[in-house]
Amino acid sequence: MTDQSPNRCRLVLIAPDVAEPSVLVRLIETALSGGDVASVILPQFGLDDATFQKLAESVVPVIQARGAAVMIAGDTRVAARVKADGVHVEGKPPVLADAIDRLQDKMMVGAGGAKTRDDALDLGELRPDYMFFGRFGYDNTPAPHHRNLTLGAWWAEMIEVPCIVMAGSELASVAEVASTGVEFVAVSAAVFGAEDPAAAVAEANRLLDEAIPVVEEDA
Repeated sequence: MTDQSPNRCRLVLIAPDVAEPSVLVRLIETALSGGDVASVILPQFGLDDATFQKLAESVVPVIQARGAAVMIAGDTRVAARVKADGVHVEGKPPVLADAIDRLQDKMMVGAGGAKTRDDALDLGELRPDYMFFGRFGYDNTPAPHHRNLTLGAWWAEMIEVPCIVMAGSELASVAEVASTGVEFVAVSAAVFGAEDPAAAVAEANRLLDEAIPVVEEDA
């Protein structure tokens, strides 16, 4: 995650399920022109490894040129080949442990997939660079999922590892996530489903500027 911007909850974009590189590049480049974004997570969705790598090769430089980090959620080998900033790993502790052991001295390793506090603590013991609460492609209701909000609020209060919580499909939901005290709020449909992704990012940042509480610099 980049850390050179506002001292408050920051925006993370989840790239949409678009397999055509030129279309995805245009969408992401437009969104990033709207304002501060800490990082973009690029999920593999259903693409085979070769197709996903070609997609990532087109997208990664565009994101990095805008000052945002790129996290690859898929084949970890692709992340190294395309010079991404990190990998997002969903799975049981042994899967995360393997990724951390192999990669964390070279790039960030984030964790996701926890549905309970016990799940989250098991993953958190391995010290990933962040914990993500939510599921890619499931931000299909206006409000954030209640479980994700609850887990995020608990995690932010108790654990030092930074936390990302998935917002809903309505842009205003970023403020609800920020109010829990988490460091990052993830959006996808609320930005990439908007008529103007740049305007959506600008509005999300405005809402986050107004949201409380402020995240301390050493959080």
